[in-house]
Amino acid sequence: MENINAKDHSHIKGWGIDADPKNDPTYPMRNRSKDTKGYNWDRPPLQPVDIEVLHSIERPNVTAVFGTSEPPSGLSGMIRRLAFKSSENSYGHWLPLILADRVNVVEGIIDDIKHGHFPNIFAEKGMNAEWKYNRKSLIQKVVIGTVATSAALLYFRKK
Repeated sequence: MENINAKDHSHIKGWGIDADPKNDPTYPMRNRSKDTKGYNWDRPPLQPVDIEVLHSIERPNVTAVFGTSEPPSGLSGMIRRLAFKSSENSYGHWLPLILADRVNVVEGIIDDIKHGHFPNIFAEKGMNAEWKYNRKSLIQKVVIGTVATSAALLYFRKK
């Protein structure tokens, strides 16, 4: 085996490709700490806020662009509003958001049933393929889910 000096990286293809400042895409920007030439631009208009948009408490306002597919609603929306009252660096922000996603799935199923569409959860979760290719794991999941659900129901029934 060839003894390669730790300081000589010439054997690595592309090593040192950014060593030439003329070939560095950030080079002109790097030396603009005092010069503001080239930074003069008009900010484009912000996206209008015509629905409820939840944003971090670390930000004074909403971001320039945001999704508008569906504003928060129902129980999951209440949980999301609660989550956005906490800082993004705490579990009090992220765990409620995860819970709100799970609650939103249940709300979606209930909404489907109210509109006359009964979802085929078995097929939508890919259980047909799992039954065909990973039967042992599927049976294990069903047994564990049944035991956990039964235990929870018994616990709440005794209260």
